[in-house]
Amino acid sequence: MQTEAFWNDRYRQGSPLSSGRPGLAFSLFAGPLQPGRALELGCGKGDDAVWLARQGWDVTAVDVSTVALELAGRNADKAGMAGRVRFEAHDLAQSFPAGAFDLVVASFLQSPQEWPRAETLARAATSVTRGGHFLVIEHGSRGSWSAASEDQRFATADETFAALRLAPRAWRIRGLCPIARMAEWPDGTSATLVDNVIFLQRRI
Repeated sequence: MQTEAFWNDRYRQGSPLSSGRPGLAFSLFAGPLQPGRALELGCGKGDDAVWLARQGWDVTAVDVSTVALELAGRNADKAGMAGRVRFEAHDLAQSFPAGAFDLVVASFLQSPQEWPRAETLARAATSVTRGGHFLVIEHGSRGSWSAASEDQRFATADETFAALRLAPRAWRIRGLCPIARMAEWPDGTSATLVDNVIFLQRRI
């Protein structure tokens, strides 16, 4: 309940509106894939889940915050995609959505709270079908508006991949790299941020 309350407060304090746009790295890596069944971990207000649905995916989107899920549901309704997105509430340290998926994505699934992130991502990898893809996008640098401390060190894509301890023969590495993007701060100024991408395809 502490985790849910923390993120509910975060989403209550923010704007209820959706940007209507997927993340840059998300669209670059997931965009060329053939649609199938997708699972998004930490869906927030639903931008990426709605975008996947528009591309023809059947999406299961989960978040620990019931406030975020309510906002995401409204945004899916407005986009006419409610029939293609199923929203579920999960504290991923405690429970996990059932099923197998052609794409599992965790985009900025990071928290200032202590929680078993590497173990959760490794668990998520087991939900990927043979031939399916696993996409992890994470912060690789700090924005000036971020709640992260100025001296925080961010893991590299290689370090995050190593922490998952996935069986090497079971996965093909399709991307393991940083990617730069322009971000706009709440005050309207902009700067370049770095995101890390771990993009894998399941062989067996």
